[in-house]
Amino acid sequence: MKISMIAAVAENKVIGKDNDLVWSLPDDMRFFMNKTSGHHVIMGRKNYESIPYKFRPLPNRTNIVMTRQEGLIIEGTHIVHNLDEALHMAKSNQEEETFIIGGGEIYRLGLDVADIMYLTEIKASFEGDAFFPEFHHSKWQEIERIPHSIDEKHAYAFDFVTYKKK
Repeated sequence: MKISMIAAVAENKVIGKDNDLVWSLPDDMRFFMNKTSGHHVIMGRKNYESIPYKFRPLPNRTNIVMTRQEGLIIEGTHIVHNLDEALHMAKSNQEEETFIIGGGEIYRLGLDVADIMYLTEIKASFEGDAFFPEFHHSKWQEIERIPHSIDEKHAYAFDFVTYKKK
């Protein structure tokens, strides 16, 4: 099973503030939806709760929520208490590619096990309280970069970048 991480990341590594995104990039949301649709997605509880109510659980995906809370039940999701448990669930369901979708702590845990990172690298910095972890670029090979310019729907330029672990 391929383990992938997918995130939109500002130049200063910000991924969110107050349990929300700090930008609106419709093409990035479409990219996320297309990549993860039909797959298992692994996320932290706070990240799950940040998803607008009408979109959760994320449709056409197996939603796996990691939490430290014992006995937590969230309808339409699978609750686990660590990343190994989440990955085991995806693997036992014969998942071909599972996606780690955040937040910051879950990404940090995922760095050691991920094979691929799909990062939307936003060409701006933002104030935030959630960050994508630093990673050693020497351990990753950039295999694709697709630039996206500022336009009427996107106030910031960004690149869709795919990294593969060396």
